[in-house]
Parts: sequence; C-alpha cells; structure tokens
Amino acid sequence: MDMRKSASPRSDRAPRVRLAGTVLALVRLENGRQLRAKLHQLSVTGGLANVEKPLDEGIKVEVIFHVGTSTVRSKARMKFPMWATQGCLQPFEFEDLAEEERQQLRTSLQNLLKNSAATSIPAGSSGADVASDSTPVS
Repeated sequence: MDMRKSASPRSDRAPRVRLAGTVLALVRLENGRQLRAKLHQLSVTGGLANVEKPLDEGIKVEVIFHVGTSTVRSKARMKFPMWATQGCLQPFEFEDLAEEERQQLRTSLQNLLKNSAATSIPAGSSGADVASDSTPVS
C-alpha cells in the first residue's frame, strides 16, 4: 500500500457522513469541564461538531459519542471553528482512535448510510455542495 501524500491534501481526506445533528456528543475539556455537541459530520479521522460557543483551535479534548453499535471515546484536537446559523461548527481530529475502534466506527457509519437518511460527503468536497449522495463510506 502506497502511503505517500498526493499533490492535493483534500484527496487524502477520509469520506465523511453528514449526520445533521442527529448524533449527540459529550466534549470533555482538559480542565474537566464538559459540554454537549451535536455531530454535523463524522468520519473515521474526525468530525464536525455543532457547539454553542467555539473552542480554541488546537486544544485537546476527549470526545464521547454513540453511533450505530459503536461507542467512541477518543482524544481529539479541535480545529479552527466556523460560525453557523445556530452556534458554531467546530472541526476536530481524532488523536488516539485505535485501529479496531476505527474499523468499528467505519462499519457503523456504513450501516447508518444503508439504514437511514444520513448522506455521504465525497472526500474531495467541502460538504456544503452535496445534497443527498448516499455513497457508502470506505
């Protein structure tokens, strides 16, 4: 398997599933403070959470959520937030998701796509321009 980076960093992005806030998550900060979030998008490498107030870019958190048959509890690094109509969309990237957990999450996301109205967002897109593509996650 070739692990070299391609010319376009977007082509290396894992396929994402649009959840539109149907999955709730708990975000635990390093100081112990907890806040609730709704997952807007999710992939095996991270996601996009709808939070009331933005978190600082680069901080480390623990993200806990349940999707399908998987309960994910992983350290994550917050990315630069984007303001939304209600609250803020905050990207995050998993930092310590084990390969077995990653595979379970991948399977749960694929099953979610088969059995619901969740949609898949192609790896190269921004996610804002996809209406209802339900291509399975790979």
